[in-house]
Amino acid sequence: MRHKVVIIGSGPAGYTAALYTARADLAPVMYAGLQPGGQLTITTDVENFPGFPEGVVGPDLMERMRMQAVRFGTDVRPGFIQKVDFSKRPFRLEDGEQVLEAESVIVATGATARLLGIPGEDQLMGYGVSACATCDAAFFRDMHVAVIGGGDSAMEEANYLTKFARKVTVIHRREEFRASRIMLRRAQDNKKIEFLMNTIVSAMITRDDKRRLRALALENAVSGERSEMAVDGCFVAIGHKPNTEIFRGQLAMNEVGYLEVGHGTATSVEGVFAAGDVADAEYRQAITAAGTGCMAALDAERWLARQAN
Repeated sequence: MRHKVVIIGSGPAGYTAALYTARADLAPVMYAGLQPGGQLTITTDVENFPGFPEGVVGPDLMERMRMQAVRFGTDVRPGFIQKVDFSKRPFRLEDGEQVLEAESVIVATGATARLLGIPGEDQLMGYGVSACATCDAAFFRDMHVAVIGGGDSAMEEANYLTKFARKVTVIHRREEFRASRIMLRRAQDNKKIEFLMNTIVSAMITRDDKRRLRALALENAVSGERSEMAVDGCFVAIGHKPNTEIFRGQLAMNEVGYLEVGHGTATSVEGVFAAGDVADAEYRQAITAAGTGCMAALDAERWLARQAN
């Protein structure tokens, strides 16, 4: 079956794109992906999204966005697109059961924070553990927090956290940092930041009620000595991985895998647009993702109108 717009992925970018294209009578079809709603579905309190002065729980915000998109006619489907062919129009997309044809496509597959994969990490995500200082730093005012990582992201997170936290400990498994000299120097010059080198975080330990992070289990990478460090919060800052594997060889992307966009949200293929974290390695916020979702919808609508003339 042929569709005017197919949106691959959900989250703030996908749902906003769906809302705008649905209200433009383009009858969008959305594939919500393996994690419908994106990263906000594993976030507890969201206090920086406009319109919610008392804050909102991440999954609730995503459900409201989904309902709004559906209200105007979006066909939200479970599952995900497994294969695409952007070599000719209409574009061909396969979901494992059927082949769809699309006159335009909006990619909103997002990016996934790289995690450590250690005991307690998944359980405590949103309960003392985070992968976004900009999102969650304010919850740790006057507390002791740890940042795990050794690159620019870790230094940036650590510096940002010092606006709120009493103390920040950067934990790195090696002796040398991957961070650029300027980013490392800024962190080293910050009196609130301490460094724990050659140290591996082997587990995240809960309080007795198992509802909050209490400490980190540590192992010295040189001596093998084990210890615990009490912390109020922990930020994993070892990078993000854009969810773009199925677009390799189809769309231009940088060396990390983020989609490259030209004017507005246009990708390297006419009629294919990118919104949200899949093309944004810098901001990675719900509100910026929603904004580019709106942009992608408007870009798609205008592009389709030009093709009809």
